[in-house]
Amino acid sequence: MKHLVGILSHPHEEWAKIREEQHSVAGHYLRHLLWLAILPPLAWWYGASQIGWELGGRTILLTSASAAQIMGLFYVAILLSVAFLGYMVYWMAKTYDAQHNELARGIAVASYMCTPMFIVGLTGLYPVLWLDMILGTLAAAYTLYLLYIGIPIFYEMPKERGFLFASATVAVGLVLTVALLGATVILWEMGAMPVFTDG
Repeated sequence: MKHLVGILSHPHEEWAKIREEQHSVAGHYLRHLLWLAILPPLAWWYGASQIGWELGGRTILLTSASAAQIMGLFYVAILLSVAFLGYMVYWMAKTYDAQHNELARGIAVASYMCTPMFIVGLTGLYPVLWLDMILGTLAAAYTLYLLYIGIPIFYEMPKERGFLFASATVAVGLVLTVALLGATVILWEMGAMPVFTDG
C-alpha cells in the first residue's frame, strides 16, 4: 500500500521504486491487492443495495442478498483477472527481452497499473450513472498511461519496445474484458442475476 499515493501522483519515480523491490506473488496479494481490490465491491454493494439509482422518479435498488452475491463474484473476478493479466505480462516479457522477468513482477505490473480503477470504484458508494461513466473513463485512461510509462521503466527496456509490450498487454486486457462479459452472462443464467427492488 506504500506505493498507492506515489503511483497516482508521481508514477515515473514510483515505478522505479517498485522495480527495485523484491516481489513475491503471495506477498503482493497480501500486502496490496487483497485490500485494494475489495474497495469497488464493497462500495458498489452499499450503493446498489442501500442508495440505489434514480430512474423516472423511482429509486431502484438491488436486494442486499443479490448485491452481496454479485459483489462477491466481482471481487473474485478482480483477483483472478489481475492474476491472469500478470501471468500474461510475465509470459510476454520473454518475447520483449525484459530484464528481471518473473511471475511476481508481472502481477506487480498488472495490479499497480489497475490502481486508478480500484480507487474510482469508490464512486459506487453513490451511484450516479453519468458521473460514474465520466470518472470510469478518466480512470481507464490513467490506467493506460500508467501501463505505457511503467513497462519501459519497470522492465528497463527502450521506450519503443516498451510501447509494443504495453500495446500487447492492452490487447490481452481487451480479450479478458470480453471473456468476463461472457462469464457474466453464464453466471446470470446459473442464478447469479440481479434481483431488484423499489426503494
